[in-house]
Amino acid sequence: MDFKNKKVWITGASSGIGEALAYKFSKLGARLIISSRRFAELQRVKAACANPDLVDIVPIDLEKYEDIAQIVGPVLKRVGNIDILINNGGASQRALVVDEDLKVVEKMMKINFMGAVALTKVVLPGMIEQKRGHIVCMSSLAGKFGIPLRSGYAAAKHALHGFFETLRAENHDNGIRVLMVCPGYVNTNVAINALDAKAEKRNQNDPGQEKGLDPAEMADKIIKGIEKEKLEITAGGGETNGIWVSRFFPRLFAKIIRNKK
Repeated sequence: MDFKNKKVWITGASSGIGEALAYKFSKLGARLIISSRRFAELQRVKAACANPDLVDIVPIDLEKYEDIAQIVGPVLKRVGNIDILINNGGASQRALVVDEDLKVVEKMMKINFMGAVALTKVVLPGMIEQKRGHIVCMSSLAGKFGIPLRSGYAAAKHALHGFFETLRAENHDNGIRVLMVCPGYVNTNVAINALDAKAEKRNQNDPGQEKGLDPAEMADKIIKGIEKEKLEITAGGGETNGIWVSRFFPRLFAKIIRNKK
């Protein structure tokens, strides 16, 4: 697939996988729109891109999903329809269900689910109009099965599958493809930035995260998934075996997962 001059919108582009994707797509000649809450970091990413003159910065706070249509509408009028939308932005948590404030679950749903839905809803009509488009949705292994300490996060990631797999079925004949990405551990700051039971930043990494895939490697896998029009990809280490164990040996999996605290 030739990505030259394709209009690619990436959320969560100020760090981690989103940042790596911005660099990869810029080298491929794509016209980028990069978003996150952190304007200064987006400026840094833009400056480091191979073609910074082809990069637009649009700050978005996914938690404030009600404002997204108002922000994005004028951008689409200026740049036109989007070819590839990558819903990568998100946040994680580390807290027991019994301890966490309800606001933690609410924040997980707003940031990880409603933000992606709201942006997609604004971009989708243009894709339907042009009879082509690719939507990439960053899920997780937690979108395939529940993991201790991540109840709200897992709930939001599960919800992404229900929504975007429905969107895929409804819009296949409109030339729109949907890729669900379910990584295991990737070496990003997602665990450090995760929320604790009181919705405060955790400031602590996980051993698995530190040994995870390099974000650039994950970005390569996503781009290949787009090129091959895959429905879903997983990537990581041995933790990805959990998908198959949970499906074929559910009792064994339940025993294994309850010790992953």
